[in-house]
Amino acid sequence: MYSFRFRGNKKENLIFMNRRKFLKNATLSTAGLAVGSTLVNCAENSKTGTPISTTKSVAPLPLVIATWNVPNATLEAYKILEKGGNALDAVEAGCKVEEADVANQSVGKGGLPDREGNVTLDACIMDKNGNCGSVVYLQNITHAVTVARNVMENTPHVMLAGKGAEQYAYEIGLKKENLLTEASKKAWEKWKIESKYKPIINIENHDTIGMLAIDKNGDISGACTTSGLAYKMAGRVGDSPIIGAGLFIDNEIGASVATGLGEEVVKTVGSFLVVELMRQGKSPQDACEEAIKRIVEKPNSDYKNFQVGYIAVNKQGETGSYAVHQWFSMTKFQDGKNENIQSEFVIKA
Repeated sequence: MYSFRFRGNKKENLIFMNRRKFLKNATLSTAGLAVGSTLVNCAENSKTGTPISTTKSVAPLPLVIATWNVPNATLEAYKILEKGGNALDAVEAGCKVEEADVANQSVGKGGLPDREGNVTLDACIMDKNGNCGSVVYLQNITHAVTVARNVMENTPHVMLAGKGAEQYAYEIGLKKENLLTEASKKAWEKWKIESKYKPIINIENHDTIGMLAIDKNGDISGACTTSGLAYKMAGRVGDSPIIGAGLFIDNEIGASVATGLGEEVVKTVGSFLVVELMRQGKSPQDACEEAIKRIVEKPNSDYKNFQVGYIAVNKQGETGSYAVHQWFSMTKFQDGKNENIQSEFVIKA
């Protein structure tokens, strides 16, 4: 099959040997190749014929990773996985921990409001089969991720917005709450004195919580939830509820989730890009780095003034994370241990 790569005005024609012909012509003494202690087998997607990796896990399962330093959230998710629970239940439970934490001013209850003083939430969730659900501009409901899951599982839709999403939340039994805490209200009132709007890099070293999990069966799910940019324009929606931008899962390949300035993630369809780069053979780390590079190298990119970070995991349990600026981190719960890992970043100075 043929693929083309562009460099400037030059087009390079790259010819790849058809995988089936390679397998047919190659002489292999076994059905797989031993690489260290890991067995690698060759397979293809039954629907598309695309080569996929069926490499057995090289990392202990189950596994949970999340954006930022959220040990309580990853612990909650891991508890479910350790008991044999599935990855979908785990990521919902983990995200709910942060949504309920009023001290966290970037997610759920206690989130910083928009310019009008309203706390509005965005969230999405995606399972091993590619099913997904999301909510945008949701008010008065703490657990946006639960509403998103119910949209996925119990409606014919993928996304509900605004008052419709809020009404649906009541229909599934969630209670109306005032999400604007006294601390966030005071911060908003202080902001109104000058009313200057500028994205804040690494606000309190936190932002959106995105979580990815692999259960004991090797199946992947993910979720993402946020209260969005502080003091945003009313009605603004970022990348977090957008499948392919803020979150993407491909159970044959891996998964990725984004954090930071959502507008820049949306422009590059970031999480989908990371997963597709892994499909092409890149490690999770290399895929995250390439996705950030796409943002930084855009013409007239103002990347010095905003943050974007990605985390990713592949089917083998290998992980990666990368960001534009420093201080971004990934929390990993694996093999009974919770660890916060500082990410590499572009801007070294």
